[in-house]
Amino acid sequence: MSAQHSAAAVSGELLAQATAWRHDLHRHPELAYGEHRTAEFIARQLTQFGLQVHRGLGGTGVVGTIRRGTGRRSIGIRADMDALPIQETSGVEHASSASGVMHACGHDGHTTMALAAAALCAQLPGLDGTVHFIFQPAEENEGGGRRMVEDGLFKLFPCERIYALHNWPALPAGACVALDGAMMAALDTFEIIVRGRGCHGAMPHEGVDPILAAAQLVSALQSIVSRNVDPLQSAVVSVTQIQAGDTWNVIPDSCQIRGSTRWYEAAVGNRIAERIPHLARSLAEALDCSADIHYEKRFPATINEPSAARLVRDVAAGIGMPVMDAHPSMASEDFAYMLQAVPGCYLWLGAAREGENPGLHSPRYDFNDAVLSRGIQLWVALVQSCLSRP
Repeated sequence: MSAQHSAAAVSGELLAQATAWRHDLHRHPELAYGEHRTAEFIARQLTQFGLQVHRGLGGTGVVGTIRRGTGRRSIGIRADMDALPIQETSGVEHASSASGVMHACGHDGHTTMALAAAALCAQLPGLDGTVHFIFQPAEENEGGGRRMVEDGLFKLFPCERIYALHNWPALPAGACVALDGAMMAALDTFEIIVRGRGCHGAMPHEGVDPILAAAQLVSALQSIVSRNVDPLQSAVVSVTQIQAGDTWNVIPDSCQIRGSTRWYEAAVGNRIAERIPHLARSLAEALDCSADIHYEKRFPATINEPSAARLVRDVAAGIGMPVMDAHPSMASEDFAYMLQAVPGCYLWLGAAREGENPGLHSPRYDFNDAVLSRGIQLWVALVQSCLSRP
């Protein structure tokens, strides 16, 4: 694949249209697998651009395809569509109209940039190959990427390489980070129910206190990272929920603990998955309780193929984007499932704004429209670089 490219012109008219799309999507956020209005909007736009449109993969997924020339070379560009169960407090004019749901991660911006890039690519001369614009549901926690792959995404739409981006408010607006290898961590979740025997809070000797055992277990879980994982490896074990009891003077029968774990190396993930149940059962038993454990494998680590990452960096530099280095993130991304099936690259698009700069998943967050044109240009330049006629 060639790295020769030039910055595509994003006209003022297209940029205004894209901004309007983004604001409309932001006003009408939809949660995982419920992105029906969003999918309908995307399919309608892609059809108007002249793309072949397929719907229904992964439930609400949409794929728009452009084929030129022999069509032998092929790439995929993926954008996520779903929102989060967060009550928006951004105060913007285009704030969410759905109570308790908002685009707090910028998927409205990702969808918009891919749509506008599809509009431009549909008019590009000199292409010889196929590009699939893949609009994925349920990235937030629910594994829509895995479901699309299981539904035959790459059998129906073969890709030599697959690419995706995420806006990154911690980076300067318009900057690009595309690392060789690990980009985002793997994710598992756990739920532990510590069971004791409820009693009066004034007479704890008559029962078995599951809250006491759970409190000690929360501390003990931190020993996994500090004592069971190689200090030169990265890992996180976070307890994020503790729920027990209903009133002041009653020790309850049970206490529920939930949380998540993160890592890059599979051996580290396997070690964490072994230690959590062992610690939970052993410590609960030591305090006369029992423990039920549900440990769930969620997302693998997001690992870039080095030559695909290098191409993204070259293309970004070629259109004048600052290319930066950074550490991988311990956050997770279900694009990892697509990268397990097809080599490719996941990149960050810097999206910092002046003044207050709320991070991803903040109720005050709003995608920075100033970087729409850069994301559009990057996708179009990447298509040109991969599929331009020799």
